[in-house]
Amino acid sequence: MDAERPNILFLYADQHRADVLGSAGNDVVVTPHLDRLAREGVRCTNAWTESPICQPARASMLTGRYPTDHGILGNFVGDASPEWATVPQAIRAAGYDTASIGKTHYSSWPMGANGPEDTPPPADEWIASFGFDHVVEEFDRYVHVGSYDTPYVRFLQAHDALEPYQDAVRARFRSGDRHWEAVTSPLPQELDLTSFLAEEAHRWLGDRCGDRPWFLQLSFVQPHVPLMGDPQWAAFYADTDIERTAPAVPSTEHHGWDAHLGLLRRHSHSELLTDEFVLAGARQYYAMVSLIDQQIGALLELLEQREQLDNTLIVYAADHGEMLGDHGLMAKMNFYRSSVTIPLIVRPPGGAPPVVHDGPVQAIDIAATLLDTAGASTFGAGRPLTPLLSGADAGGDSRGHTHRDTALSMIRMRPGQPTWVGVTDGDLRCTFDHDTREVVEVFDMRADPDEATNLVMNQPDRPVEQLLDRAHDQLATVGSSG
Repeated sequence: MDAERPNILFLYADQHRADVLGSAGNDVVVTPHLDRLAREGVRCTNAWTESPICQPARASMLTGRYPTDHGILGNFVGDASPEWATVPQAIRAAGYDTASIGKTHYSSWPMGANGPEDTPPPADEWIASFGFDHVVEEFDRYVHVGSYDTPYVRFLQAHDALEPYQDAVRARFRSGDRHWEAVTSPLPQELDLTSFLAEEAHRWLGDRCGDRPWFLQLSFVQPHVPLMGDPQWAAFYADTDIERTAPAVPSTEHHGWDAHLGLLRRHSHSELLTDEFVLAGARQYYAMVSLIDQQIGALLELLEQREQLDNTLIVYAADHGEMLGDHGLMAKMNFYRSSVTIPLIVRPPGGAPPVVHDGPVQAIDIAATLLDTAGASTFGAGRPLTPLLSGADAGGDSRGHTHRDTALSMIRMRPGQPTWVGVTDGDLRCTFDHDTREVVEVFDMRADPDEATNLVMNQPDRPVEQLLDRAHDQLATVGSSG
C-alpha cells in the first residue's frame, strides 16, 4: 500500500468540550496522547459544530452538509437516509475497507428505555448501508438499562457485570433530578464502555492484512452523561480543583430565545448546580476524557507496532461540547462557546510541524478532509483542512488568506419551532432567527471570551449585519442531496 492511499483513523467523541485538553492550555486534565497528536499536526481552536445537538451534528459529519440542507435539525425527529451521498460510501468506493465502531446516531431510535419496547434498534445492516463493511453499534449508555440487546450489554453479561452498571445508569437516567449527579462507575476500567469500544477497534485493525487501505470511524460514547468515570481515573481526579468558568447568566430580552434558554435551565436542573455539585461532575467528566486519551494511546502503539502510524491520517473531534455548569447550564443546545466549539486535531501521515489555527472552521471540513485524503469523489459544503497542515494558512498568512471567514451552527428543537443560527467570525458571536433575521445575542469574543455581556441592545449594527449576510451566503453553499 503506497503513501498516496493512507489509512484513515477518525476518532469521534460525544460531548467533549474543546478546552478539556492539555494542548488547549488546560493544565489539569491528563491527555498526553491527544497532546502528541496536536504536536504532530494542526489543532483548530475555533472549530464549530454545525449543531450543538447530537443527531444533526452527526448527520452533517456523515454528509458534509448543513442541517438546513439534510433536514435533521434536532434529536429524535427523523432518520438519516442511506440514499444520501455519504462520506463512508465514497471512501469505500475509493477502495477502502471501512468500519464504524461506537455511536452513529443516524437513526432517531431510541428515545430511551422508557420508550416503546417493540421499537427495533437500527440494525447493523442498516448502519452498514451508509458505507461500512463492519459495524459495532452503541447508541448511548441509557439504552443499556432497557431490554435492548447491544454488543456491550452482551459483553457485560459475559462478565457478570451488567446489573450493577444498570443500577448506576438507571439512577441517573435522562431528565430525572439526578441526571447530572456524579458517580464513580461500579465497573473496573477494563469493562468500561470506552475500553470495550477501543478493544473492538484493536480487533478489527488486527484483522487488516495490509493489501487495502482502511477507514475506521471510532466513535466514543463518552464523555456524554451520565457523569460516571472509571474507578482509576475517578480516583486520580478525586481531590482535583477544577475551576468553574463562565458563571454569568446574560440576559437576552427576547421572548423566544429566553424561552429556549429557560427550557435548557429546566433540563439542566439549574437550581442544583452549586459549585460543589458542578465540581463533582467535572471530576468525573475529566476522568472520562482521560480514559479516552489512554485508549487512543494504546491504538497509536498498535499502529506503531504494525508500522502503519506513518501511513495513517488521524483526526480527533467531537459532535459538540458540554456546558458543565457554565452560565448555569449542563449539556449543550445553545451557542455558548462551551457548547458549540469542538476539539479538532488533524495529524497527517508521518506527522508534521505543529500548527495552531485560530480562524473559524466547520466540523463538515473534517468530512471534506477525509474525502480528500482518500482520493474519493467530493461533495458537500466542507473545505479540506489539508492546506492548514503546511502552516502557511494558520490563522491567515501575510497575504491575508484564511480557511474560512465565518463558522455557523443551528438549533431547532422540534418541527414548527424557530430555527436559531449562531455565527462567528472569531471577533463577534451572534445568534439570530433564521427566518426573520432578528438578532437575540451579540458577544464580543475578544473582550468578553466568557460571554458574560450580551450586547444585543447596544450592538454594532454594520458588523452584525455583515455577519448575518455571511451566514446566509454560507448556508446557500449546499451539498449534494445524493
